[in-house]
Amino acid sequence: MSDKTTRRRFIDVHVLQTVPPSNLNRDDAGSPKEAMYGGVRRPRASSQAWKRATRLAFAALGIGEDQLGTRTKQIADHLAEELAARTGLDPEPAARIAAAVLAPLGITASKNKAEETAYLLFYGNRQIEKLVDLVADRAAELATLDDKKLLAELATAEVKSALMTGHPIDVGLFGRMVANVPGIDVNAACQVAHALATHAAELEFDYYTAVDDRQQSDSKGAGMIGRIGFNSATFYRYGTVSLHQLDTNLGNPKAAVEAASAFVSAFVRSMPTGYGNSFGHRTMPQLVAVAVREDQPVNLVTAFEKPVQAYGGTGYAEPSATALATEQTTITHQWGAPALWTGITHAFTGEDTAKALGTAFGPALTFPTLIDNLTAELSR
Repeated sequence: MSDKTTRRRFIDVHVLQTVPPSNLNRDDAGSPKEAMYGGVRRPRASSQAWKRATRLAFAALGIGEDQLGTRTKQIADHLAEELAARTGLDPEPAARIAAAVLAPLGITASKNKAEETAYLLFYGNRQIEKLVDLVADRAAELATLDDKKLLAELATAEVKSALMTGHPIDVGLFGRMVANVPGIDVNAACQVAHALATHAAELEFDYYTAVDDRQQSDSKGAGMIGRIGFNSATFYRYGTVSLHQLDTNLGNPKAAVEAASAFVSAFVRSMPTGYGNSFGHRTMPQLVAVAVREDQPVNLVTAFEKPVQAYGGTGYAEPSATALATEQTTITHQWGAPALWTGITHAFTGEDTAKALGTAFGPALTFPTLIDNLTAELSR
């Protein structure tokens, strides 16, 4: 592997996944999100919801906390806790020093809670340790200074440098944007589309009741009643990783390849948890296709601009797979834009569907083999 990834390579991930009655990602009225596409209303789950689910899934892959980041308005509290744990300082002086360390950044404080930032800040857990490194040896001395002298003493601390080196894989992938502190921005190396049903579907409502276990036998009525909006759908999900940008963010080609493969695994296996206890909606995808491209990322949602129909009790998943294969083949031949490499995992056994998928993406593999082959391809 070369020292630096200079080739433009995009890793497109296409997923078809059927979800039973559920409310994955609710809107301001508490109902599942929807969108108009192809002239019909369809279930939708936002990219923000699936990005968070993907970030949380990294831990399930065995990636340690020191390799991951934290997104919070409470960076000062986080830094103060780590400083107190390292040095034995009491919480109050640790909090004063933490605030002084962060002051040179000029991060805007919340209007409602002065101890919080006005926005969520995404940083690596190892980067917090680097900030602690800046002051830990002098913590006892710094704690004796008044506020003015403390700020002056830490005015030149290398805070930005600590936050701009050694990014964890999630910051490297999803990036960081701080409007009023551009010096600590990190360009995102991945994009995630809103998950969208391949077909039209209507919003439904579950009117539910709960029984009071100690209710007297002659008492009428439920202990509580409620109503939850839900729908069910076969979703098309799409995400893409810019390997060259990820290498720039992480500063290590091998780490970039490992992070890209981890993203594919986490993205595929993750799901938003909205109303999970009420619906138990976790399923596995029916299809995962990956394409490595050198020209540009290609979202295949256009395969479903004409909403899929479930004729003859076929369900939506299999005709959706056929439509996806057709779109991939069209992109390859009509537009003269073949992918550099493709791989696929699916569970469809219908002869026509399997043939179309094989033509578009190659023979079906197990998911672990797909990830291994992708990692080998990216390491070339």
